[in-house]
Amino acid sequence: MKFNTKVIHGGQKPDPSTGAVMTPIYQTSTYAQISPGQPMHSDYEYARATNPTRTALEHALASIENGARGLAFSSGLAATDCLIRMFKSGDEIITMNDLYGGTYRMFTKIFKDSGIKFHFVDMNDLEIFESLINENTKLVWVETPTNPLMKLVDIAAIAEITTKHKLLFAVDNTFATPYLQKPLDLGADIVMHSATKYLGGHSDLIAGALVTKDAELGKKLHFQQFATGAILGPMDSFLVLRGIKTLHLRMQRHCENGQKVAEFLENNSKVKNVYYPGLPSHPSHELAKKQMKDFGGMVSFNFKSGEMEDAISFLEKIKIFTLAESLGGVESLANHPINMSHASVPVDKRLEVGITDDLIRLSVGIEDIDDLLDDLEQALV
Repeated sequence: MKFNTKVIHGGQKPDPSTGAVMTPIYQTSTYAQISPGQPMHSDYEYARATNPTRTALEHALASIENGARGLAFSSGLAATDCLIRMFKSGDEIITMNDLYGGTYRMFTKIFKDSGIKFHFVDMNDLEIFESLINENTKLVWVETPTNPLMKLVDIAAIAEITTKHKLLFAVDNTFATPYLQKPLDLGADIVMHSATKYLGGHSDLIAGALVTKDAELGKKLHFQQFATGAILGPMDSFLVLRGIKTLHLRMQRHCENGQKVAEFLENNSKVKNVYYPGLPSHPSHELAKKQMKDFGGMVSFNFKSGEMEDAISFLEKIKIFTLAESLGGVESLANHPINMSHASVPVDKRLEVGITDDLIRLSVGIEDIDDLLDDLEQALV
């Protein structure tokens, strides 16, 4: 199937008990057994392990990412936590120095006493990246595009190195979604999503996902999930599954609007830098054209003045854009990273990668573009 068909039909089939076209919400915690240890249905004993609604979502996730196994979690951070818990004291993980604040907080705070060593590097310098690999290295973790500076890394180039050294390679594909980018096809082993964002698409749920290229790795992660319990409930599973069915339509409009917003901002006299891979001025524009289908709906920018007061003034004036956490919903949102999504990142680390006090991150929604541009124009006065 082509992608636009996969989001609707991939991994899906009518409900076997009723023929329902849409997967029902199986709001149950347990399943009847014929005899002790002999469930009526071999796949279902207890809902922490499996639930038919969640199973349908997991099949859809695997389908749209071209993976062997999908797993649905209670949040994106729960999905990340499940993966990192596979490693032990003495293991080393190489990751990026520009990460979502929650991921950075997890790596540096939650796992600080685990004995796992994290290296934070610029993944565009492949020589430095490869020089850090040693016999203890077990995983490479990247985001592309990154949150909030829209930096890109060459997934295929990193995959070539991880394959050579027999390392696991995971990609946070939240910003791009499988509509724009398929890391498993480019050589990654694992894809992570905060399904709260574009996969759900309507700002009405919290969810996460892992998709693996290898079925055996998926089985190991499922055991980890079952044993620790960070599962997605049936109602939220239904909502993500429903969101996926319109992902292609929504992403088309997010991309169209994102490009126009980025171009508008680049031509505004108050704006200094616009971070959007669809602009020729973006340092990784050519890479974006190579590994992404389009450029997405996430745009960040800062001010020529460099003053946080200009950012605050803008955020207090916006009317259609909503000042709020999160991203990827149908509505346009604005975020001040230093006070919101990246508040947990130390100031020196933020400044080191370019997250300045005046930086604003926009999640460009699917509203009429003229209304969005008018809102930006009045807020920048």
